[in-house]
Amino acid sequence: MPGKPVTDQQARTYMQDRLRHSQRAAAARAGFSERTARRLEGDPRLPSQRQPKRGRTVPDPLAAVWEPVLLPILQSDPAVLAVTLLRHLQITDPDGFPDDRLRRTLERRVRDWRALHGPERDLIFRQAPEPGRMALSDFTDAAELAVTLAGQLLPHRLYHFVLAYSGWEHVAVVLGGESFTALAENLQNALWALGGVPQEHRTDSLSAAYRNLSREAAEDVTRRYDAFCAHYGMAASRNNPGEAHENGAVEAHNRHLKAALDQALILRGSRDFARLADWRRFVDQLVARRNRRREAALRIEAAALKALPARRTTDFTEVVARVTRTGGFLVHGIFYSAPSRLIGQRLRVHVYDDRIDAWLGSTQVVSHPRLRARQDGRRVHRIDYRHVIHALRRKPQALAGSVYRDGIFPRSEYAAAWAALAEALPRRAACRHMVDLLWLAHDEACEAELASLIAAELAAGHLPDAATLKRRLAPRPRDLPEDVPVALTALGEFDALLEAHA
Repeated sequence: MPGKPVTDQQARTYMQDRLRHSQRAAAARAGFSERTARRLEGDPRLPSQRQPKRGRTVPDPLAAVWEPVLLPILQSDPAVLAVTLLRHLQITDPDGFPDDRLRRTLERRVRDWRALHGPERDLIFRQAPEPGRMALSDFTDAAELAVTLAGQLLPHRLYHFVLAYSGWEHVAVVLGGESFTALAENLQNALWALGGVPQEHRTDSLSAAYRNLSREAAEDVTRRYDAFCAHYGMAASRNNPGEAHENGAVEAHNRHLKAALDQALILRGSRDFARLADWRRFVDQLVARRNRRREAALRIEAAALKALPARRTTDFTEVVARVTRTGGFLVHGIFYSAPSRLIGQRLRVHVYDDRIDAWLGSTQVVSHPRLRARQDGRRVHRIDYRHVIHALRRKPQALAGSVYRDGIFPRSEYAAAWAALAEALPRRAACRHMVDLLWLAHDEACEAELASLIAAELAAGHLPDAATLKRRLAPRPRDLPEDVPVALTALGEFDALLEAHA
């Protein structure tokens, strides 16, 4: 065929057929023209033996500088970039190298030199995972999912636990950053959901968990993590800093997980959730569906897992805080309210990723969702109006100027009621009316129902009044059974017990 080179096999076929056929017939049987046959007979060498050696068609623009100038630099440090060498030439010889036209030529020359004479490079050794051998944990940023709660963007991460052999995974929504608390709490949840313990637990360098910590605090976190792994009988390991491929079994799962969540959100038709619990339930359901495909491999791996310990271990950070006269305590710069009867008491506060629990001795006395400090440095408050309403009822005028006034209102309807009362009434009357509404919500345990009544009053252009709204509340069920059977023990039976004891 015209333009198609003749192969060695065609040339051999022609030479064999030429012994028995004419030149035209042999050329046709070999698949080329009679003119090509004449060329083959004039030079019986195979086509591969007649290929001309390709040489340079233009002078080498780097011939004068490659060996005397550039090669010594490359040999001293092979990491130098081609563009750095070009800039060096432009500085030392601006007339010979006035522009960047030789950049691609120099990059190819440096690339070829590294391939032939450069240092040996690291290899990635693919591993064959063993059942029950290794589990991996990682945190991944979920900002790209653009999930919102009630219209507000939710900044959060996903904690991801993966078994290397079966691919079984556990995912949790983490509101704060990478921390020992978030790792310990969610890792324990994963192990107890799995029902067993692998031999080794691998993480990355956890640099974010140690950020902004003093040396003593960082050493304390290290000791606690080692004690955590010892409690479960796992060997703790980390990949080398900057070598993410060493944690590849979970890094790849991170991408697949977020892609699956993104597609599931597209099918849902909305990325907005009413509550954080709804988003967590959505993630749990998707992960459960993904794990169903791994049941066969998980059964093999489950047989190789070690048994769980008798109990969980500490998965929180403990802080000791004193309840002040302002009705609360500080934890990591956040003010949390407490019942007024605890003023002066020292509480042991267990700080989790998403909540804090305060204990007086062995009794839990306070629980709050955990808040994070603001970027602008302003103080953040978490107030439960039930903690302050008794004192506020005695001093209603304190509401107007309280530094955590806006945090007292349990719902947006109560904040709207305060705005309407403060605008329409004198300050003293507005405070009294607002405190009466909060007391009604507390005393009748009707916070949600009262909020809907307040919203209806404001929509109708009326100011909410506690006495009026109380009559419109549904009566609380107080029905008691008429006859309560009580079986009384005969007194003679107690005498029989005493005689038997004697």
